[in-house]
Amino acid sequence: MPLLKRKSFSLVEPPQDLEPHELVYQVRFTKEIFRNYHEYLNRVNLYRNRVWMCKSTGKTNLTYEEALVSEKHAVEKLQELPKELVAPALRIIQFSMLSLKDLADTIATNLEERLYVGSEYYGRKDSGVHLCKILKVVKADNKITKYEVAWLDKNKKTMENGLLDGENLVKKKLPFSRNILKSFIRQSTYRSFPWVLHEKLARKHDISIDPPQELRSKIFFQNGLVVCKKRKKNEEEMKEESGKCKCNKVGSDKLEDDDHQREEPIKYPVDDLLVQPSADDPVFSDRPLPSRDFSVPMECVGDLLMVWDFCTSFSRTLHLWPFSLEDFENVVCHKESNLALIVESHSALLRLLIKDNRKRFWHMKNKKRKITLVNWAEYLCDFLEIIKIPELCSNMTTIKRGHYGLLDANIKLRILKELVNQAFESDVFRDKIDEHINQRRALGATRREEALEAARKEREAKEQLKIQNGHTSESAKSNMHESSENNYSGENGEIAEKSIAEIIASQPKNLLENKHSDASKKMAERQNVDVEVQEVNGKQLSGKELLKQMGDDKKEATEPRSKDQRREYFERQMDKQVIRTNPLGKDRHYNRYWWFRRDGRIFVESSDSKQWGYYSSKEELDALMGSLNCKGERERALHKQLGKFYAKMSSEFEKRSKSFVGKIASEEAVLRRSTRVRATPGVNPANAFLRYVNKWKQD
Repeated sequence: MPLLKRKSFSLVEPPQDLEPHELVYQVRFTKEIFRNYHEYLNRVNLYRNRVWMCKSTGKTNLTYEEALVSEKHAVEKLQELPKELVAPALRIIQFSMLSLKDLADTIATNLEERLYVGSEYYGRKDSGVHLCKILKVVKADNKITKYEVAWLDKNKKTMENGLLDGENLVKKKLPFSRNILKSFIRQSTYRSFPWVLHEKLARKHDISIDPPQELRSKIFFQNGLVVCKKRKKNEEEMKEESGKCKCNKVGSDKLEDDDHQREEPIKYPVDDLLVQPSADDPVFSDRPLPSRDFSVPMECVGDLLMVWDFCTSFSRTLHLWPFSLEDFENVVCHKESNLALIVESHSALLRLLIKDNRKRFWHMKNKKRKITLVNWAEYLCDFLEIIKIPELCSNMTTIKRGHYGLLDANIKLRILKELVNQAFESDVFRDKIDEHINQRRALGATRREEALEAARKEREAKEQLKIQNGHTSESAKSNMHESSENNYSGENGEIAEKSIAEIIASQPKNLLENKHSDASKKMAERQNVDVEVQEVNGKQLSGKELLKQMGDDKKEATEPRSKDQRREYFERQMDKQVIRTNPLGKDRHYNRYWWFRRDGRIFVESSDSKQWGYYSSKEELDALMGSLNCKGERERALHKQLGKFYAKMSSEFEKRSKSFVGKIASEEAVLRRSTRVRATPGVNPANAFLRYVNKWKQD
């Protein structure tokens, strides 16, 4: 069992008077049962703290469950220790006063010298060294021990048997590490210094449990366990401690009563279903009901989203012009057979399968005809014959007659789903995924390099600023010193008069130069001509060079904004290299929330995947975020993801609402068209899926 503060930790006993139908709280990995919720939650929080230690390996800073797993793995590794070496190792451990490391080294050194049946060594044979395995120990009359060995080949198969003495066997490294020996020592003992074996284990291997003579004065037995004798304290120290105890007894009793009265605070986040309402909770808004006005049956919405997301995410690979989810939903429910969107989506997936090198699609590849509007149904029937799904194959007659549109929506989506599943397994798709992964890694490396470079420049700028501040302080001190000297020399007469005269003479010249330079700057900025300007670092700059320098200054001034733009650029590039679409998160009832980049809606999937809905407005998004309780683990993570994409979602909702208003206005304009006016009718946006054209189609 895991140790707490290097001491054994006892589990809570189950209540004795439990009724069969009583509701209780149970810890999953310890099977402890609690009636009180706060007691259960405090125990779970204790198990989640990294204060536990693995008894077998000595690893610290673990949770209780991690320590259990570590102990389980250690026990499995202990099986690697040969049974023939267990008893000799235990005899070395019993009542040893060595440290753990020294004891493990001693056992390893001792076991390396032991030859036992079943161990593998290198034996000398025919002036060479070959691998062999000891089969039997043979003792001759002259008390020389010999070993019957089996010579092994590279595959460790027996070639022949032989007889060798111990001198012709070369030592081989032990088949286990010293860490395994340390785990074996901890597992076999119940105390250290001296190390004492468990009584059952010692009796099993006929090892004495009586302490040696040199330790009998230092240890004694209490309740069947070895205990070290403690040094007796002086009477004076005992009296002082007893006096202190009497003084502090009343205060300690009060503290203990206060500790019992106080309840340990709950550390959040915890599992969402365990969160109970409290007085410090904010006011949560009511969670909005998602819309469920889908054209396809509810059980088919998941397949609809999966097929649409695949076709739009990998549209370049499929050579398929992207289309909206609404158009795809409408075309699946439409009863016309040869709609362009239906034909092109099926044809693109079939072309991808034909390019693949799998044998099952060679029949389709051998036709050597292009997939067209006329023969696409024939290729689709060949695909259905290959996958051999009875529910889908029963519709082949309808497809061959050219009545694909008459199939139910769930059958159409099942066929498309099978096409997508086969496309997932194709070599072309796998190569594309590998390419996207490599590009994402390259983008990540570039982003890290830019961040490191920016940090380096920032450090250099700070160092340069420190150096400049140091120079300015030194120059200020020197100027103050020179001015004091000039003032002192002014008192003597001639030197002061000369310096003052020089200063006065130089002032008009400096003022004139400054005015001239200011005027030239203004003229250059107004006329934008190529003129000569003042000296900069000892060189004359032309107007073009000045404009370039001004551009660099402007670039430096907008550097923070460019960093944000660069970050947004990297995010856009990462979105382009799509690998898979992951849900935003889950709420307390395990409902999943999905956000697709090409559709301005948040989709909600029930925990059993049987119900779907969506949110399509900013008000619903705000209400959803306001209803999440961040004390729960799942809703906390979901709230974080929604906050991360909040700006993007809000803009997509706004675009969607504007397009929806424009769509309604255009539909009303079509309906209000006068019959007496012979003008061309407006295009109804509801029928946009009928006008689909694949602009990326391969010839």
